[in-house]
Amino acid sequence: KPLPTPGSLIEGISKSQYEYARNQPTISGEFINIMMARALSSSEANASMGKICAAPTAGACGIVPAVIISLGEKYQSTKKEILDALLTASGIGAVFMKNATVSGAEGACQAETGVAATMATAAAVQLAGGTSEMAMEACCFVLMNVMGLVCDPVAGLVQVPCAQRNAIQSVNAILCADLALAGMKSIVPLDEMVEAMHKVGKELPPSLKETAIGGMAGTTTAIEIAKSIFENKRY
Repeated sequence: KPLPTPGSLIEGISKSQYEYARNQPTISGEFINIMMARALSSSEANASMGKICAAPTAGACGIVPAVIISLGEKYQSTKKEILDALLTASGIGAVFMKNATVSGAEGACQAETGVAATMATAAAVQLAGGTSEMAMEACCFVLMNVMGLVCDPVAGLVQVPCAQRNAIQSVNAILCADLALAGMKSIVPLDEMVEAMHKVGKELPPSLKETAIGGMAGTTTAIEIAKSIFENKRY
């Protein structure tokens, strides 16, 4: 059911996405839309102060579970296969923790939802029966698609565009897994891609790293939303 969130910015979005997936002739298919609904659900739970697993952060908490749960159902994976996929995902996350960052305040959204998507894509490749080399290639493709992604939460709340990016990056993870499973190779190895992402994060200005100053958060409408929430004590 819809969960109350400050300002009601994302209240009910997971429910409506799920109903759309089940009841409408969707463009991208039921699997993709249910996976997005699951990612949105985690974001909605986080925004309503529910219990979530930061994987690797609260703002990116929906991507890994949405991908793994959805693929686990698709492939009828065993509990061990699911746990092994989670272990693979955590290993990728550890690489970023050691060599870069998963903090939006330090590396922007590329370091939050972007890293979550690399974790998820590696798990996806494994669940699909791919090799460890394919998993690394998939991670590279994810990073290509998120490089430079800013962190610009409206009103400084972890709701918009965070929730939508959780849904979108879960799809990114699946698509990049397919690229790798098809045999595509990245011309730049993963360790260099991680380093590149870290450097880009350092080069981004503070206004684009979780301060809610620039990007989407700096638009006229977003500023008015922030005023409405805080001046009316809705949060």
